[in-house]
Amino acid sequence: MNKQELIAKIAKDTGSSKASAAAAVESLIDGITTSLKKGDSITFVGFGTFKTSQRKARVARNPQTGATIKIPRRRVVRFTAGKALKHAVR
Repeated sequence: MNKQELIAKIAKDTGSSKASAAAAVESLIDGITTSLKKGDSITFVGFGTFKTSQRKARVARNPQTGATIKIPRRRVVRFTAGKALKHAVR
């Protein structure tokens, strides 16, 4: 499912227009992004948790040339599925 299919499903399930469903999805994504930028975690009970963590700097190797490259440390987003989601997917 992509973003447009999700918007269409929300509009159908709630009986609202696609424009208002699209605005709701955009607002949700914006809220999650803003919170993660601040370093906060987002928890949807039963669905899962989004949080950020630091990935260490490391040395990697270019497989074509064999040359080593340094990859700097960075902040990445992690998602942990909630208990209800895990059981629903089984």
